[in-house]
Amino acid sequence: MIRNIANSPEYSGAWKLLFISALGLELAALYFQYVLDLQPCIMCIYQRTAVFGILFSSLVGIFLSQMLIFRLIALLGWGVSSVWGALIAYEHVDIQTASNPFFATCEIVPNFPSWAPLHEWIPQVFAATGDCGDIDWRFMDLSMPQWMLILFVAYSAVMAAVVILRLALLRKI
Repeated sequence: MIRNIANSPEYSGAWKLLFISALGLELAALYFQYVLDLQPCIMCIYQRTAVFGILFSSLVGIFLSQMLIFRLIALLGWGVSSVWGALIAYEHVDIQTASNPFFATCEIVPNFPSWAPLHEWIPQVFAATGDCGDIDWRFMDLSMPQWMLILFVAYSAVMAAVVILRLALLRKI
């Protein structure tokens, strides 16, 4: 079992599972936005971007997992996107649960790099039209950012477990 987990980055099946989970989250986000009319705030857009990072990293793993350099790039992309998403989700939860919501604000326009203004290129996906402090949806008494924090921590934990087990298997730690 441990050997299977440690060796999973070498096989496209594990990367496909990661891809399907990230794609499911992206489709759910679009469903919430366009069907349920829950407008995403800037923090939601940043979390959506982090999920896209996981999605694109999994594509690298699916198609190029047999080459060590691309496997490392995919793992690094997965890890950075997961941790960054968790930090953004944590900040979003902090905004929503602030004791003085007057001082808990977020930007209106996404702060994407000038070489990749995603909110201008694909505004249907990356434009922020909501307010970070609004809690318009709950499931099991948790808001969407709280669920995203759980999911990003889970993504991070799985990635860390895979890397640690792989290094242990190779006797590098």
